[in-house]
Amino acid sequence: MQKRFSTAIFVSFLAFGFVTSAHSQTKADVRSKMKKAANFFVEKVARHGGYVYYTSPDLKIRLGEGPATDSQVWVQPPGTPTVGMAFLTAYEATSDSYYLSAALKAGQALIQGQLPSGAWTNNIDFSPEKKRTRNFSTLDDDISQSAIRFMLLLDKATQFKNKPIHDSTTKALDSLLAAQFPNGAFPQGWDETLAKAPANDAKASFPSHDWKSEGRIKDYWDMYTLNDGLAPSVSKTLNLAHQITGEERFLTSLKHLGNFLILAQMPEPQPAWAQQYNYAMEPIWARKFEPAAIAGRETEGVIATLLRIAACTEDTRLLKPVPAALAWLKRSELPNGKLARYYELQSNKPLYMARKGKTYSPTHDDSNLPSHYGWKNPSRHLALETAYNAFPNLPNPILPDIETTPDVTEILSSLNDDGAWISTYSGEPLPGQPKFKSGEQYIHSGVFSDNLTALASFLKR
Repeated sequence: MQKRFSTAIFVSFLAFGFVTSAHSQTKADVRSKMKKAANFFVEKVARHGGYVYYTSPDLKIRLGEGPATDSQVWVQPPGTPTVGMAFLTAYEATSDSYYLSAALKAGQALIQGQLPSGAWTNNIDFSPEKKRTRNFSTLDDDISQSAIRFMLLLDKATQFKNKPIHDSTTKALDSLLAAQFPNGAFPQGWDETLAKAPANDAKASFPSHDWKSEGRIKDYWDMYTLNDGLAPSVSKTLNLAHQITGEERFLTSLKHLGNFLILAQMPEPQPAWAQQYNYAMEPIWARKFEPAAIAGRETEGVIATLLRIAACTEDTRLLKPVPAALAWLKRSELPNGKLARYYELQSNKPLYMARKGKTYSPTHDDSNLPSHYGWKNPSRHLALETAYNAFPNLPNPILPDIETTPDVTEILSSLNDDGAWISTYSGEPLPGQPKFKSGEQYIHSGVFSDNLTALASFLKR
């Protein structure tokens, strides 16, 4: 199996000299292999300048969140913005205009798919007979955020002189700020019909009614949202916008987000965070398998976000919720050291969903869980506690994705004669939940992006 490496961890290991096998590689060899891999991706894998998640080695099958036609590209990571970002990193390391040209093609694809509401949905269809996608810009799964970050960096790389790129970036940033609620929260997404919640500074509280009887909330995407890493990805985007443009409005928005996260911390005995809140600041249901509950993964993301916002704004008031939240994480770990996705309100019992047909019901029994959702995840308590104790000298990343050090020699040697990194499925969870069979081979946009970025980082040593 071709491993997908964490580039940020790779860079930190380089800084301390732990990756030694790379010394046998000449920079000329690295440059040559990088160009070969990039050329294969641009000439063979791309469609309309954009990318999907997976492509079969014979290039006949393409997958995003499900099958993709030849006219479709994906925005959601590890799609077009992810690959485009790797090209920009390669351009920065080599000054080779080929990589900038590839990044521009990705940017132009995103411009074609940018919605009137200002940002993006998960995919773009270039088919002329395809009906226009619903005008709903989404922050789910880092979709619009990743596109905005890529466009910001592309705008900078072109010295803010490429008008279509610059105008698209400005439009997306304006729409992101316009979507923010008065209390600093963000919805999951927006269109022209999104009504703003009334301004208030209410603090999070437990529902006054039986949360089990409430059921799925229609239009939950209009509510205060933290699901699927929204706080970390939005804060990262706002911080980058402030760094690149110097505009104070992005720092102001970041501070407002931090204020909301303080308000959204639940009271004892669960000083953590939920996935979604109503306008009264009570946890609510979203999809039928997403109950009103305390969310382990979102709590970790919020803690990391508070640390980051406190560091970049020098507002240590944002650290106040962290100790109690860290203590909650520690006492909520399962016997195997993992965290449940959900914890029942007030009792703090791990909460799961039993499935029968299309019906879901809450349960504490984890013996027969639906396979389409991550019900348990590795605990990041120790990494977060280390970051908190080291503040303001935060590690990068605060929450490492994969604790594996890439070997540059292995990356280079695993590139095949065509210029492709071929992965072999061994049962590991993958974005988009593709239905690969054990031993099936595929080309992974995430692997390409991580490997190209790692090689570019080696050149910058």
